[in-house]
Amino acid sequence: MEKKMNRVCIYPKDIQLITGKSYRQSTRLMQKIRKDLSKQPHEFLTIEEFCSYSGIKYEQLAHLILG
Repeated sequence: MEKKMNRVCIYPKDIQLITGKSYRQSTRLMQKIRKDLSKQPHEFLTIEEFCSYSGIKYEQLAHLILG
């Protein structure tokens, strides 16, 4: 029996896929979100945090990120 792992974290490559921005701009956006949410540099950004910050519904992007 195989368990399917769902990711919780979002990465710049995912943001690039969702927004159509370049990888570098996606990294900058991710850094801005981290700063606005008062996250430490070592803390990950979750998909839920990205959704609430950007105003995109989770259902609209789940199939893009999670496959």
